[in-house]
Amino acid sequence: MKILVTGAAGFIGFHVARTLLERSDEVVGFDNLNAYYDVTLKEARLAQLTPHNAFTFVKGDLVDAAAVRELFVAHNFEVVINLAAQAGVRYSLEHPEAYIDSNVSGFMNILEACRHARTPHLVYASSSSVYGLNASLPFSVRDNVDHPVSLYAATKKANELMAHTYAHLYGLPVTGLRFFTVYGPWGRPDMALFKFTRAILAGEPIEVYNHGHMRRDFTYIDDIVQGVIRTADQPAQPDPAWDPHAPNPSTSPAPYRLYNIGNHTPVELDRFIAIIEEALGKPAIRNNLPMQPGDVPATCANVDDLRQAVGFAPATPLETGVARFIEWYKQYYRVST
Repeated sequence: MKILVTGAAGFIGFHVARTLLERSDEVVGFDNLNAYYDVTLKEARLAQLTPHNAFTFVKGDLVDAAAVRELFVAHNFEVVINLAAQAGVRYSLEHPEAYIDSNVSGFMNILEACRHARTPHLVYASSSSVYGLNASLPFSVRDNVDHPVSLYAATKKANELMAHTYAHLYGLPVTGLRFFTVYGPWGRPDMALFKFTRAILAGEPIEVYNHGHMRRDFTYIDDIVQGVIRTADQPAQPDPAWDPHAPNPSTSPAPYRLYNIGNHTPVELDRFIAIIEEALGKPAIRNNLPMQPGDVPATCANVDDLRQAVGFAPATPLETGVARFIEWYKQYYRVST
């Protein structure tokens, strides 16, 4: 198939694009290479993709409607996997405009392009952040998500609503995936595993929010990629059992689906740090801090729907995934052991 992957120089987008290429799909990668974090890391990811003859990279921004239209005119995509977004909860507290531009306006341009091109399937990234103040664990796609606690989360909820509108009005098959704390090799420098590893190796203190008592559903990148690609291969279908008197938020009479994609095994931050310390053979210097604005105390994904739909089965233990990340980190940054 010919597949568009937006955010192809990003963490998840890179891994998805590489796996698609390995199974002989043709991939067009689209990314603006912004400076939210180290651009050289994004370029290094792209350097892993460009040797593939079936890979084409287009530098551009989703906010540029003309560039997005030109992309869809030049290529006839059978699947669009939209992973481009302005990420980061804490960054959204200081730079809200970046989230409206990329995550709302940019996503609208993707929806419009898919609509006019009659794209057979759009898969897009949502986030576990949409659950906000919901404290009922594990989080279910049938839960109400009307109380976000960050603008980042609000933009992701907006994406879900926008996607349903296009599925309803234009019959565009759309599937949203709510990601839960993805980690692994080639990860983002603003994520906890990357920051903790770098600080511990440098003998610097790590910032431990909520005094280490937060719990996160850490999900290894290979498991995530498996779920994304299996979902992309199965276009969303209308739900014939959908009841307007008791509406299921995750399905619709339109070709629309929402899934959680996580490990379903939350781990306390203290334990996560201990696993990193064990893998590095070096203790962390902790700076314990209170909960930060925009954070939630715990996340845990109910993935039953995704398991039933595509056979999603996360299988990577946290200890294994952390060790693989640290091995990559030491090799990439030439850290002597």
